[in-house]
This record gives sequence, structure tokens and C-alpha cells, in this order.
Amino acid sequence: MNEHDGISRRALLGASSALLALGLAAPLARAATQASAEGEAPSLAGKRIAISTVGTSIYFDSRAFQAQVEEVRRLGGTPITLDAGRNDKTLVTQLQNLVTQKPDAVIHTLGTLSIIDPWFKRIAAAGIPLFTIEVPSQHAVNTVSADNWSTGLVLAKKLVADLRGKGRVLVFNGFYGVPSCGIRYDQLRLVTKYYPQIEFLQPELRDVIPNTVQDARAQVAALLNKYPKGEIDAIWTAWDLPQLGASQALIEAGRNEIRTYGVDGTPEVLELLKRPDSPVAAVVAQQPALIGRIAVHNVARYLAGERDLPRETFVDTLLTTADNVDEVKRLRGDA
Repeated sequence: MNEHDGISRRALLGASSALLALGLAAPLARAATQASAEGEAPSLAGKRIAISTVGTSIYFDSRAFQAQVEEVRRLGGTPITLDAGRNDKTLVTQLQNLVTQKPDAVIHTLGTLSIIDPWFKRIAAAGIPLFTIEVPSQHAVNTVSADNWSTGLVLAKKLVADLRGKGRVLVFNGFYGVPSCGIRYDQLRLVTKYYPQIEFLQPELRDVIPNTVQDARAQVAALLNKYPKGEIDAIWTAWDLPQLGASQALIEAGRNEIRTYGVDGTPEVLELLKRPDSPVAAVVAQQPALIGRIAVHNVARYLAGERDLPRETFVDTLLTTADNVDEVKRLRGDA
């Protein structure tokens, strides 16, 4: 490293901190505009829309699923609901069955792409228009998702700014094969490679499903005995259920000097942000209900003859801290 490299990194870190401070309000304004610009979609009267999901036990899944069902009904269509209960074998079976059921369109939410993409191919080959949420498949007419590149970048910049470019970080990386999680992790690594004084502790932790919160809490509680105060500065997670478990372990151990970072905006994490002893530094909140409605609108437009839909529709995420958590909850309809 030469003198100019050091100045460059310090300048970048300072600029990132300033932009993050100024930028807490900007995404809220964009998201409010996005929500108000949804507009009215064509009727789905007489249409059978399959709403398939990997599961509904998690906040994002259930909110997106419920919003799709409600919006299909509001537009006059009939929803066919399919919940795999986060079981890959069940998920494959339900996608396979859709080929014979021949609905007018399919919307599928989440999953490991390598497992479900062959079945997406069969659905598309059967002439059934396929739409996805958070699964960027080549067989989909359109995918609606958070912009996970921006989401991962914003979260990584927030972590770097809070650490002032130096510290030791524990990472949960159990679902790299899920595209949204993999992209966020890659963005973390891309940003932090310019900060050699940020160290990632090895081995990386593995989050699990089910019992995500309990497992993460237990893993972190065990590691706190290994790493006394001053030896861990932050915990990064690709989604916020492991962040919730990790944060609970830190509170129980009185170790809120360690800060946690994640993505989704699960209500329990947003509530935890308000606590004075909270280790939660930030969570990038998604808008699952808005994502679900937009997916249904894209289906309605396609079935009405609109064939120039974009391959991907991105919905803004919201960097959330203790300073703006109430506004984020209001915007998403949580409060």
C-alpha cells in the first residue's frame, strides 16, 4: 500500500459514511413513489393463477404469498395456492404437478435455482407463462426481486463505515446457492477487499432452516466464550433470521459492543432496533407485499397481451436503522 492508496481508502470511507447518512431518507422517498405508481392492472377474470412458494413460515415468504393471493382475487382471478413447507422434495413435486394442472400462469417464490430450474424449464415448455420472485431463471417471463446487488452493496458499505474500515467480522453463509443470498455475499466481499484491515473469522458460520433463530443464537453464544470482548466487532448475515438469533445471544451475554447486519426487515428485528441495548446496527428491509402485488400485475399485463415486459423488475429496499425504523414500518404497512 502506498500513500495515495491510504488516502483513497480514507476518502472513500468518509464519503461512504456521508452518503449513508444522507441516504437514509432517499430510499424511503423512492419506495413511496414506487408504491404509489403501481397503478391499476388488467382484469384476471376467468384466469387461474398458480401461486407457488418454497414456504410461508418466514416473514418475507408469507407477506409476499398473502399479497399475491389477495391481488389475484381482487383482479377477479382464481389463485391456486401451493406451499412446499420448505421441503425440496415437496417443492419439486408441486412444480411437477403444475405441468399437468395447466394454470393460465405460474408465480413462484424463492428456492435453490439448481434444484428447481429443470422444472421451470418443463413448465415453460408446456406453454405455461412462468413468473418468479427472487429466482432469476432464464425460463421466466419476468422476475420480481429486490435489487440484491444494491442491497448487498448498501449493507456492506454500512458495515465498513461503522467499523471505520477496521475490524473482525463473523459471517453466516449457509445459503450461497440461493441467488439473493449469494449476490449479497459477493457484494460484501467485493466492498471489503479494499479494506485489508477488515478480517473475516474462519470458519464461516452456517445458518439453517428450520430453527434458524435458535441455531444462530446457539452458535453465537458458543463462540462468545472463544472470543472475549474486543475480538469480534460485527456479525453479517445474508438475511435477518440468523441476525435475530445472533442479536439475542449478544443481548443475553451483555455483548452489544458487537454489531449485527442483515437483510429482510422481519418485524422482530425492527422492534429490536428500538431497544437501547440492541446490537442491531442495520437491516436492509424488503417490501414483500409490494413485490407480491407487482408480480401479479406483471402476470395480468402479460395475459392481457403485453409482451414487452422487462425480464427483471426491481423493487427498492430500505436501509433501516434506529433513526428511521418507524417510517419504514409505516411505509411497508406494518404499522
